[in-house]
Amino acid sequence: MTDDTHTTTDEPSEKRAVVLLSGGMDSATAAAVARDRGYEIYALHTSYGQRTEDRELECARRLADEFDAADFLRLETDHLAAIGASSLTDEEMAVEDADMESDEIPTSYVPFRNANLLAMAVSYAEANDCGAVFIGAHSEDFSGYPDCRPAFFEAFEDVVDVGTKPETEISIEAPFVEWSKTDIAERGVELEVPYEHTWSCYRENEPACGTCDACAFRLQAFQNIGVRDPIAYAERPSYADE
Repeated sequence: MTDDTHTTTDEPSEKRAVVLLSGGMDSATAAAVARDRGYEIYALHTSYGQRTEDRELECARRLADEFDAADFLRLETDHLAAIGASSLTDEEMAVEDADMESDEIPTSYVPFRNANLLAMAVSYAEANDCGAVFIGAHSEDFSGYPDCRPAFFEAFEDVVDVGTKPETEISIEAPFVEWSKTDIAERGVELEVPYEHTWSCYRENEPACGTCDACAFRLQAFQNIGVRDPIAYAERPSYADE
């Protein structure tokens, strides 16, 4: 595996995929699914000014090693942080505690982030003759984040078809788009995903806070399948269904 580099080759594309590897449990499980489907993984990690970018990068590198990625590309960009309007990138905005019943778009929403990330991933995929781009978005994401909805990924795939070379065929794979976090955790355990090398917390690099949205859904998922989350938390509230 190479680090922060990318290489164009002439090998067939059908067994190569770019995985948007954030370092979180969803992207790690998406990588495991891609590998299980027989794809060679080209890992793409993006640092865009999020609060926990250092820990996420550390996890993404480790996961790329664990999945024997053919390539690891880190892209750094500050435009999403400069645009602002998200508690993930703006230190003056507080990261809210979890409200798992709310239908409101949370402050952690980064405006149109997934379109930005997928655009970079498709460029990387086309340059390396990859046939797919995997993203770990799921149903509990799109309840709050509009760029995680099934319709968004379907529309983006149409953009890819129109905006790439005529001979390029790249599918947008969101294997968990109709799944819950619990479903993802269960599948990841089956695939032996090294969750100890993942990070989900929106607030802290170490330990995870245990009370933000990302921590809450993650803890609930592990509790629901009867497996202890292997990372360290400042608090471990019970989010399991009664």
